[in-house]
Amino acid sequence: MNPDTPPAFAVSSTLTRYRLAPNPGPMSLDGTNSYIVAAAGHPGVAVVDPGPLDEPHLQELAGAGSVELILITHRHADHTAGAVRLHELTGAPVRAADPAHCTGGAPLQPGEVISVAGTEVRVLATPGHTSDSVCFQLPLDGPAGSVLTGDTILGRGTTVLDHPDGRLDDYLSSLDRLELLGPATVLPAHGPVLPALDAVVRAYRSHRLDRLAQIRTALAGLGGGAGVRDVTDVVYADVDPSVRRAAENSVAAQLEYLRTLRERI
Repeated sequence: MNPDTPPAFAVSSTLTRYRLAPNPGPMSLDGTNSYIVAAAGHPGVAVVDPGPLDEPHLQELAGAGSVELILITHRHADHTAGAVRLHELTGAPVRAADPAHCTGGAPLQPGEVISVAGTEVRVLATPGHTSDSVCFQLPLDGPAGSVLTGDTILGRGTTVLDHPDGRLDDYLSSLDRLELLGPATVLPAHGPVLPALDAVVRAYRSHRLDRLAQIRTALAGLGGGAGVRDVTDVVYADVDPSVRRAAENSVAAQLEYLRTLRERI
């Protein structure tokens, strides 16, 4: 190997390694982390989030071992676009919560335990970023285990709620569920690996509550019926235009949450 050429895969935990897909952007950060899951010495592997339809990237994933299963964290194309091609290359079934993204495999079920690649994968329903978002817990991955978090928890920045499909009440419940897993290693689909899932979740929750407080303040000035664009202008005044739509989606989700909460009271 040329010493100037980076390795195809980076080690991320005892049971995982990943390859960064060539799809950087405002929403995907450096690109999508496509993970390989396998116990040491086991010939079979599972692939989590094949990423974009990029042939060299998919060929590397297909060559990482005998691919037994392809898992999808959620429906967005930067996670799913290469799934059918990887299925063609490997014959491995593709499983996701949404049947539309399954090929040759059944939809994932909340709480399901999958035995694959010499280890155990537990399916956690974590809607909020999207309605079909799931995380994959690897309880045997080191002392505290690890969790493949998709876009529910990122390695850098915070998660966008893809409203109206993504909802804040769902997301806050998902954070509560993840916090119970303790200091597991965070294996995000974008950004670097993080330690201590429970601490990251607490920071995420604090950020959401701070944003809700800012939106309440904005509504106090603009009026309770203010629209998404006006509230975004106030709360995200300095947001880069490339992520303006994402900011508006998150504001819409938070306005829905606050107004629903008010109706319940």
